[in-house]
Amino acid sequence: MAVAWLSRGAITLTERDPWNGSRYDSSHRGGFYESYFLRGNHPTRPLAFWIRYTVFAPKGDPEAAVGQIWAIWFDGDRKKTVAVRTELPFSECHFAPRGLSVRVGDASLVDGSLNGKAELGGHAISWDLQYTGGGDPLLLLSRERYSSGFPKAKSVVPRPNAVFSGALVVDGVSCPVDGWQGSQNHNWGSRHTDRYAWGQVAGFEEYPDAFLEVATARVRLGPVWSPQFTILVLRQGDREIRINGLMRAMRARAGLDGLDWRFHVEDSKWRIRGRIQADIHDFVGLTYRNPPGGQNYCLNSKIARCELIVERRGKKAFQLTSSHGAAFEILTDQNDHGVPILV
Repeated sequence: MAVAWLSRGAITLTERDPWNGSRYDSSHRGGFYESYFLRGNHPTRPLAFWIRYTVFAPKGDPEAAVGQIWAIWFDGDRKKTVAVRTELPFSECHFAPRGLSVRVGDASLVDGSLNGKAELGGHAISWDLQYTGGGDPLLLLSRERYSSGFPKAKSVVPRPNAVFSGALVVDGVSCPVDGWQGSQNHNWGSRHTDRYAWGQVAGFEEYPDAFLEVATARVRLGPVWSPQFTILVLRQGDREIRINGLMRAMRARAGLDGLDWRFHVEDSKWRIRGRIQADIHDFVGLTYRNPPGGQNYCLNSKIARCELIVERRGKKAFQLTSSHGAAFEILTDQNDHGVPILV
């Protein structure tokens, strides 16, 4: 039976746009990064994978562009995380300008399948995965922002609620994947967002086909910081709650206390309060180089907890829960967070 909580006042999607084509121009000297990442969660256990195919070109030196493969295995049962990265000259890579066709060395990603291997510091992760299903592309930003100069970093989910099968091999141990729900994602830009908290849930316990993407961010505008923005898109089936306009994003409330993030967004019809958090052993720290120069630290978990309270004005509120299936990332320039930087 169709769920009624999004049946009125939502946006119905009727088109599927080609959001997977590469935006990278190897002749451009302004600096650029582009990533395709895929993530999946075990249906009942705190297990997850995150695999990222990336091109990075520093500003002023496109000849120094590299391709990278990142992979993380999260094992919440054993409180163990394995993170690896392999880097190659961009001459050994291919990012197609149309459709989804990516190759970094011997690792490949096309629509519906991915395979490859990455190694670092005595650890290795390899994968041979297929994915099916999912809905229309989900846009976190309002559509006009994807062709504008602000923000510098763009993000889209070409395939939300994808279902993965196959296997990973983590340090020699085979990890079967069967019916793991997640997503295929595409990010690009001339610089990373300076500070952000980002969350994503592919399937809640109450509504397995619901999908959430939410972010709180601040950016540098010359010598000053922008106001804090919080934007959110919540989908169930072919309908969405989109609270991502610029003015509402600035009026939203959000706060990050260590590894505990709370947010409150609303529009004329909906109020949504949320919390995403994870223990420190559920995170891994990654070093992200920025195309204009410098670096930030990404604190990355794919087995976080998420709770949402969703209220249509004048109606009874209800709760959505994911006990260990939330993606949670924090980008920071601070190094006092206590999360080990493994890559």
